[in-house]
Amino acid sequence: MTRDSGTSRRQFVKAVGASGAAVGLTGYVDDTGIGNVQDDGGTTTVRWAADSNVDGVSEEIQQALYDNGLSNDVEIDVLAGSNVTDDRQAQYQQWLSAGRERPDLLMMDSGWTIPFIVRDQLLNLSQELPEERLSQINDEYLQNLALTGQADNGDIYGVPFFPDIATIQYRRDLFEEAGHSPQDSWATDSVTWQEFSEIVSDVQEQTDADMGFTFQAQAYEGLACCDFNEFMTSWGGAYFGNPQENLFGPIGDRPVTLGEQPVVDSVRMVRTFIHGSDAEGTLDDYQQISPQTVLQWSEEPSRQPFTSGNAVAHRNWTYSIATNGAEDQFGEDLGVMPIPYAVTEDDAEYPGTGGPTSALGGWLTSVNPNSQNQEAALEVITTMMNEDFMFRLFELLGWVPPNTDLLEDDRAQEVEVMGRYVDQLRVAANAGLPRPVTVVWPQQSQRIAQQVNSAYSEGGNPEQAMSQLQQAVQQIEEDA
Repeated sequence: MTRDSGTSRRQFVKAVGASGAAVGLTGYVDDTGIGNVQDDGGTTTVRWAADSNVDGVSEEIQQALYDNGLSNDVEIDVLAGSNVTDDRQAQYQQWLSAGRERPDLLMMDSGWTIPFIVRDQLLNLSQELPEERLSQINDEYLQNLALTGQADNGDIYGVPFFPDIATIQYRRDLFEEAGHSPQDSWATDSVTWQEFSEIVSDVQEQTDADMGFTFQAQAYEGLACCDFNEFMTSWGGAYFGNPQENLFGPIGDRPVTLGEQPVVDSVRMVRTFIHGSDAEGTLDDYQQISPQTVLQWSEEPSRQPFTSGNAVAHRNWTYSIATNGAEDQFGEDLGVMPIPYAVTEDDAEYPGTGGPTSALGGWLTSVNPNSQNQEAALEVITTMMNEDFMFRLFELLGWVPPNTDLLEDDRAQEVEVMGRYVDQLRVAANAGLPRPVTVVWPQQSQRIAQQVNSAYSEGGNPEQAMSQLQQAVQQIEEDA
């Protein structure tokens, strides 16, 4: 994927905000209703359904928007959402199906934006945004993220807000204590899973760490979209063959490749991490480095042992880098590397597989088509697309710019904590692979998470489990 090396700063021609009466809506926190937002004194209030941590810096974000040209008569009102993405999706579905006018702006998970597009529940931004902003999305933004907010014909319904990138975090101090000097090359080149397991096992043994490698293998969306996706892809496996051709369809007319040997071998590797090479369905050349409790862990439960100093290495998203790299935590003793790999890209059968692949999550910004404040909402979106605003989000929340070339800028490298890891973040983002989101993905991902969790568990049979999973996913494709 080729993109321009930078983005020129452009000022959006200030729109005249049209005031509109807000309606009451059901909030995230409780079902009693949050009440109405009244616009008065010529001010238009744009209600923005966003993360709960946005609410904590809403004043700073408002000022950053003004600094980047947002009209002074437009204000944002943050509606803090649940940290559970499935809850957010259900709430949005409720609002939009009911035709509610608020919220005006919606933070959309890249994992479920496309079903909203298919149901015609979001505003078509290709018909609303200035041409230069559309070109910015298509030419400068991370395209694997941008595609998760587009219809089959290329029309844009979601503007990439920030990518969520998975990496491996590790304790540099423990590595050094065990005689393993972390290499500078690990920041961009990573290591093989075999080498990773051997080093982590040795570090755990020599430092008496309680755990070696922690990750997320609970039977939930995060396993299907992310951890399993990474393990599988790093072995050269794929859900539907060539990801560059089949990731987003056509449903029922693409090969299901979950039963192939690279996928099976990735399951055997993870089983070795958890159960050791003496267990059935494992690999001889890998070490036992993970507790069985990973089978019950999502992001936060898996992070806590690492943050508490009880684990050598940990797989998680960018938010946990900011937590673990803080000066009152591990500081510069926190190492970060891209996800390890089993085969190189050259040795993998399918383009876009092999090598240090990161599951690509992230969020986009969309407009409620029922909003009475669309003009003001569109101005907010275009203002958010300015480089300076992207840098402010990186500084305030650690959110990586959707134009990852900005990570090469001195300003990004000067950001506290996150600035130390911009090389790793850029490599991981550019190697990011989104989940195969279609209208049938929710049904498929549920089956995938359950089957993979079972295959990872004691007594699991990798070959049989993946064969059965291939048949199940194929049946969902054919029934769609």
